[in-house]
Amino acid sequence: MSPIPLQRFVLSVASAGLLGAVSLAALGDEQEPAWAQGRAAELGNSPLSPHAAPLTVTPEEDIPLDHLRMPDGFSAEIWAHGMPGARMMTLGDEGTLFVGTRSIGRVYAVRDNGNEREHVIVAEGLTQPNGVAFKDGSLYVAAINRVFRYDDIESHLANGGDIPEPEELTDAFGLPDDEHHGWKFLAFGPDDRLYIPVGAPCNGCEVDEDTHATIHSFEPDGSDMRIEARGVRNSVGFDFHPDTGELWFTDNNQDWIGEHGPGDELNRLGESGEHFGFPVCHSVGIVDPDLGDTDACEDKTLPAAVTDPHSAPLGMRFYTGDMFPEEYRNAIFIARRGSWNRTLSVGYDVLVAKLSEDGMRADLSPFMVGLLDPRENAFSGRPVDVLPMPDGALLVSDEQNGAIYRISYDTPDYVE
Repeated sequence: MSPIPLQRFVLSVASAGLLGAVSLAALGDEQEPAWAQGRAAELGNSPLSPHAAPLTVTPEEDIPLDHLRMPDGFSAEIWAHGMPGARMMTLGDEGTLFVGTRSIGRVYAVRDNGNEREHVIVAEGLTQPNGVAFKDGSLYVAAINRVFRYDDIESHLANGGDIPEPEELTDAFGLPDDEHHGWKFLAFGPDDRLYIPVGAPCNGCEVDEDTHATIHSFEPDGSDMRIEARGVRNSVGFDFHPDTGELWFTDNNQDWIGEHGPGDELNRLGESGEHFGFPVCHSVGIVDPDLGDTDACEDKTLPAAVTDPHSAPLGMRFYTGDMFPEEYRNAIFIARRGSWNRTLSVGYDVLVAKLSEDGMRADLSPFMVGLLDPRENAFSGRPVDVLPMPDGALLVSDEQNGAIYRISYDTPDYVE
């Protein structure tokens, strides 16, 4: 695909009154909040700004379960609630669901006691402990640059004992301490290595490609660091193809370039070390007007699929269960937290990505919608992560309401 000069893209959209020119001067202005970096001076009075996540419990009766809409045969229920800021999820060997957060600094554990589920706080007071992963009886938590391992945690929870002090692995991993795009996602790969993204510490700027805008992998103890992908602005979700083992990941593209571009990304890593464009090439071959040369996209890996700009695709997982219809087998479910950097909101939903026959590209379509009311341009929930369960159901975390939904499937009555 030929690169699209961003200068031409910017001019065509700006003529409709929807776009301001990029101003990298704002990067040096310490008075500007991080999210405003790159905002053009003429947009200084723009009402657009990030939506803060509530820090209080949403009563169960106020959780918008009745807003959710899915294809025929699918239904949703509230699986757990009362966990402000619930985001990334991982499942323990004994069925405990661990849930990370950002703004509230907690990690939760949800235990399923038959029809009743109880949650406890296993860690708090951390800085954006978004990333959680589980392996060999241990829970791993990433809080910006700090990495903790909680050994034998499910046994302690089952016995009602105090949570033991974690083993801190921060020095071993040596991650940068930038908070802007510093929140992490964690996942173990089929090679038993722990994969960790390191976002760009900016909206758009030159980065050290050995430290930032990357996805790294490590041995579980933090040793043997390897760069798996470069040019990744801010990935907060990835998974590995169940057959090929290839890494697929979401990526959030640059703000303030335009309301209608560049699109956010679903990417496929074909071989270790590939470069996905940031900061010189965006989305489907769009050259950055300040940092990219005309040939900036020629040696970059373009997305496997592109979704709406600023829709914030985050957690994603391949579906390998037996409950859903066959058409969903090995498809990717993607949670989109929803936009703030555009006038007409998009996202606040779950997409499904079905891969092409050659496994190189994906076709995106809506799966769970209803949390965004386009008539009011208002949202009632923010999906952040998805997690298939052993029984084939799909869990969806809703950061806005501190809830976890369970999506299941029953064959519709009219199907013979």
